[in-house]
Amino acid sequence: MKLYNSMGPNPQVVRTFAAELGTELATVEIDIMAAENRKPDYLARNPRGQLPALELEDGTIIAEITAICEYLDDLKGGTSLIGTTAEERAATRMWTRRVDLGICEPLANGFRFSEGLPIFQDRMPCFPEASEPLKAMARDKLAWLNDQLSGQAFLCGDRFTLADILLYCFLNFGKNVGQPYDEGLEHVHAWFQRVGARPSASA
Repeated sequence: MKLYNSMGPNPQVVRTFAAELGTELATVEIDIMAAENRKPDYLARNPRGQLPALELEDGTIIAEITAICEYLDDLKGGTSLIGTTAEERAATRMWTRRVDLGICEPLANGFRFSEGLPIFQDRMPCFPEASEPLKAMARDKLAWLNDQLSGQAFLCGDRFTLADILLYCFLNFGKNVGQPYDEGLEHVHAWFQRVGARPSASA
């Protein structure tokens, strides 16, 4: 298997997930700053032009980070990162969707439409007027999440999952692009420190 890799939070999610599984992935670096992901060679693999993408031995391409992570998890026979019971898998997917739609997507688009505008304005529709409301949406949902994390180690209680990996990678990205999370959110801050201490966080 080969992981088409680049800078940014999405590839970091897959690298972190793979590190937690103990799965080694060969990587092919794609220079997104030079728009290599918009060139015909890469578009032939992933027509959306996004990173990362996982190429299997038979040439099959799997894109979208949750699909890639669930595939890698399936190869291991199912682990607690997704869930080993129907209830655990449902909880992981619920929290993954909540943080993705409520925090990660508005945070990322808030960046693309403001600080990242010089990179993205010729690659996708951009709406600079929406950047501040999007950033505010991410902050609001993170404040809500702070209460949900009270008294538990991770988003799914004591179980570290894909949802934690997704949120950590995007909050870590936000710190570097003008959207640091409010460290006054004590439960979020303690959670962030806890996840950041895991060896996989540096993947």
